[in-house]
Amino acid sequence: MKDLKEFTIPFVGLKLGKHQFNFELKKAFFEHFEYDEFNDAAINLDVLLEKMSTLLEFTLTYKGSVNVACDTTNEPFDQEISGEYTFVVKFGEEYNDENEDLLILPHGSYEVNIQQYIYESIVLAMPSRRIHPGVIDGTLKSDILDKLEELSLKAPNDIVEPEDDKTDPRWDSLKKLLTDK
Repeated sequence: MKDLKEFTIPFVGLKLGKHQFNFELKKAFFEHFEYDEFNDAAINLDVLLEKMSTLLEFTLTYKGSVNVACDTTNEPFDQEISGEYTFVVKFGEEYNDENEDLLILPHGSYEVNIQQYIYESIVLAMPSRRIHPGVIDGTLKSDILDKLEELSLKAPNDIVEPEDDKTDPRWDSLKKLLTDK
């Protein structure tokens, strides 16, 4: 997979200290990773790079929304998303990205591409179940919801308890043990 140039940060000319970068993430960013669960995306990303003498510390802070399909009704809706992710870049003999919070670049490197860290942190911040807000508050009218309601089992209010108050005598004997002191 080719690197997106706008997410390659040259750090060799930067002074020690903090540096701020801002990005706008759209659907095309996620299509680059062949991720097709987002219908659309509008995410603001702030990258804080703290350059120290022996390492670089990146803090990715993102906030925005992605348009996804509801898991229940398949209706599209805008899912709010926000989060923060921090990782460290150190220098060593060879490239190593096995640790998710530590990237090792070979000595002599002058730039780092952070697109993979951005992608993973945003996709992992998505809730595992995506439910349209209208389903939760009952305002969404959908053919799928009507069909689910028609096919669903009786609601808890409709369940009728048996009239007889007879209980199993074995349980009565065991219940006495709880009250005996």
